Amino acid sequence: MSPSADFSLLAAVLLGALGGVHCIGMCGGISASLARAAAARGRAQLLYNAGRITSYAFAGALAGQFGVSLFSLLGQSGALALRVLAGLFLIAAGLYLSSWWMGMAQLERLGSTAWRRIAPLARSVGAPDRCWKWLALGAVWGWLPCGLVYAALAGAAAAGGALQGGLWMACFGIGTLPAMLAGGALSSALLGFSRRARTRRAAGALLVGFGIWTVAAAALWQHPHGGGHAEHARAEHAHGP
Repeated sequence: MSPSADFSLLAAVLLGALGGVHCIGMCGGISASLARAAAARGRAQLLYNAGRITSYAFAGALAGQFGVSLFSLLGQSGALALRVLAGLFLIAAGLYLSSWWMGMAQLERLGSTAWRRIAPLARSVGAPDRCWKWLALGAVWGWLPCGLVYAALAGAAAAGGALQGGLWMACFGIGTLPAMLAGGALSSALLGFSRRARTRRAAGALLVGFGIWTVAAAALWQHPHGGGHAEHARAEHAHGP
């Protein structure tokens, strides 16, 4: 069994929920302004978030396909490497969220290069006076550079394939929905809450713990009883069928 087999979709939802304080701080203002422009129409805000999650799912499918291609090339060692990488990204995202280490900001700066090419698409949509325009705006904003999204994409790469990666990122997006929808309605109060050091540190610590568990699970899969699968395979070969 692949070490990514227990990388459940529930974990993706929890990752999105834990990162909600970051989403409010980074995207909540966008969500709030869009909600005001939509004259408080709930449908417009839902369409915006549906577009955002669709972009996440598409990116997750690409990451999942990359992961399964690496698995085909390198076998179980490639799957283990992806699982460990996903855990390390989660740890980095937790440290970033809590402001203990800002290394993920470097990735966001790299992502800004691509974002400068994507952002003008939002202007080309024009005034958001149609349902499809809200959906399109959300799809564009789904590519906003974000360290938390990059950590989730690392998890999608370890999910086991394009479909699994797409589902993983869709579930991650669903996990962010409560923060984003509430951010549109209660933006000022929630922005203040999300910017509290204690709130960000608590969420960051949980993400770090999740990342450590992810890396540890990969290590335990490699050495389930202290011996590892490679050692068991050698023993079976020595004793014959």
